[in-house]
Amino acid sequence: MSARRAADPSVEMSAAVARFSPLVERIAQRIRARLPANIDLADLIQAGLIGLMDALSGQENSTDQAFVAYASMRIRGSILDELRNQDWLPRRARAKEQSIRKAIGCLEQQLGRPPEEEEIASKLGWDLKTYQSALQNTGGQIVYLEDLSSENETFAGRFLRDPAADMASILSSEEFARDLQSHIRHLPEREQLVLALYYQDELTLKEIGEVLDVTESRISQIMRQAILRLRSQLGDWNDAP
Repeated sequence: MSARRAADPSVEMSAAVARFSPLVERIAQRIRARLPANIDLADLIQAGLIGLMDALSGQENSTDQAFVAYASMRIRGSILDELRNQDWLPRRARAKEQSIRKAIGCLEQQLGRPPEEEEIASKLGWDLKTYQSALQNTGGQIVYLEDLSSENETFAGRFLRDPAADMASILSSEEFARDLQSHIRHLPEREQLVLALYYQDELTLKEIGEVLDVTESRISQIMRQAILRLRSQLGDWNDAP
């Protein structure tokens, strides 16, 4: 993108930010759709613009196609880092998420298979409606499976949501990607299908609901349950050397 180099760098930077700001907005909107209602889209866009400017500073001579891929990574990372810094998930919801992950892990060891929703709810001492409501209010969808094929320095940290994780060790290992892919293949078929329709086919939650003849909120619950299963199974990566 050598055309961005100009006699007045500040003017050229402003023009480039204006050119790629729709990319920031698209990424911010996609992330915002997965968050509680109290999260302000404008705050996400502002964080994304910081990521865009970082990308513009670091990729002066790349092609447009290469830059968009690189900038998308930096924009997402900047937005999600800001969300982690704000600790946007309410403490009660975070505690419920941890309880669900623990129950899933325990039941998988006992049963030797992915537990059913009713079994997870029973393990937690909840009825099914309470369990599904808890799923609706956890942050289990902030994960980009497509980032497995990129050099994203924050992917594993976002996935595991553990700032103490050793990023360099996790991300330098192809074993992490293989492990995640293996666990995805062992998810219940419906959860695999929903993840594939969302991340690979890029359907919206509403569109997936129409395909499977269930409500949008039910698709959201299925996705969040799938991500919590994966987080439970991949918890050992927090201790990667």
